[in-house]
Amino acid sequence: MLKLFQTLNKVAFIKATIAALAVVILVFIGSRNLQNFDAALITYLFGTVFAVFGIAYRYSVWLQRPPTRLYWRRSMQFLFSKDFLTYATRSIYLLFRNILFQRFIAYRSKTRWWGHFLLASGCLISFAITIPLTFGWIHFTLEPGTYDIYNANFFGFKVASFELGGPISILAFKALFFTSIPVIIGAIIMMKRRVKDGGLIATQSLDGDWLPLVLLIAISVTGLGIGYDYTFLEGRTHQFMAVTHAITVILFLIWMPFGKFFHIFQRLAQLGANLYKIEGSKRGMAVCPHTKAEFASQTHINDLKTVTKELGFDFTLADGTNHLDLSPEGKRSVLAKAHFEARKASGKFFG
Repeated sequence: MLKLFQTLNKVAFIKATIAALAVVILVFIGSRNLQNFDAALITYLFGTVFAVFGIAYRYSVWLQRPPTRLYWRRSMQFLFSKDFLTYATRSIYLLFRNILFQRFIAYRSKTRWWGHFLLASGCLISFAITIPLTFGWIHFTLEPGTYDIYNANFFGFKVASFELGGPISILAFKALFFTSIPVIIGAIIMMKRRVKDGGLIATQSLDGDWLPLVLLIAISVTGLGIGYDYTFLEGRTHQFMAVTHAITVILFLIWMPFGKFFHIFQRLAQLGANLYKIEGSKRGMAVCPHTKAEFASQTHINDLKTVTKELGFDFTLADGTNHLDLSPEGKRSVLAKAHFEARKASGKFFG
C-alpha cells in the first residue's frame, strides 16, 4: 500500500483532491448546508465525488506530458490574445458542432454519427439533470396551501412553479426516461458496429469497448424500470430496481476515469488544437526542402523540435538541417534514397 502512494503523481493528487473538495463544498452551499440534500442519493454523491477525483487526477497527469502540455499552453496563449473574441466565438461554435452534435463523426459514416450523437445527447442531458439533483442544487416543494402546485428551487431559491400532471411536470419528473431512449438506441448502434466491423473486432476489448456500452444500457433500462414500476406495478419491484440502478450508475462513475469514456474530457482539448492550427497558418507554413510544398505550420514544426528534444530525441542531421523539416512524403523519399544507397554500397540490389 505504501508503494502505491509513493508512485502517485503528487501534483495530480493535490489537484484531484482540491477538485473533489470543491464538489463537496458546492454541495453544502447549493443544498443550504444539506437542508435540501436528498439522503437517498448519498451513494450517487460518493460515486460522483470519486469520479471527479479520478478524472481530475488523470487529466492532470495527461496535461503533464510534454506534447500535451505544450499544446495546452499554446492554446491558452492563442485564446487569450488580441484575437480573443474571434477565437472564443470559434471555440463556442466548435463546442456545439463537435461536442454537442458530434458532427466531426458525420464525415466517416452517417450511421456512426447517429450512434455518437444519440449517446452524447442522451448522456449530456442526463448528467445536466442528475448532477444538480444529486448535489441538492435543485429540489421540488409543494406550494404552501396547495396539493397540486410544485415549486422548482435552485440553490434554495424559487425559480418556477408548475401544476402537477401538466406538461411541465411531466417533462420535469420524467425527463430522464426520455433521455434513456436515445442512450439505448445509440449504444445498440455502436454495438452493432463492433459485431460487424472486422477492424473493430480485431482490436476491441471487453473492458475498453463493450463494458461502457453495457453499463449505459443497464443504467437506462433500470432507470426506465423504476418509472415502469412506479406507474404500472404500484412499486412492487421498486427496491430491486432502485438498488440495481444505483449499482450500475456507481460502477459507471467509478469506471469513467479509467475507461474509454475519459476521452469525452480529452475531446474538449481538441478545441484548443483547432485554434493552434488556425494561428499556425497565420504565422506561416513550413515548406518541405525535398518536395518544395507546404505541409504544416512552421509553429508546429518548431514546437515539434522542442518537444522531441525534451523527450531525449534530437533529429538534427550532420549538415545542420533537421529531419523534422521534411514532410511525410519527403521523409519517405529520403528513407527510400538511403535504402538505395545502402544497397548500392553493398554491391547488390536484390537478395
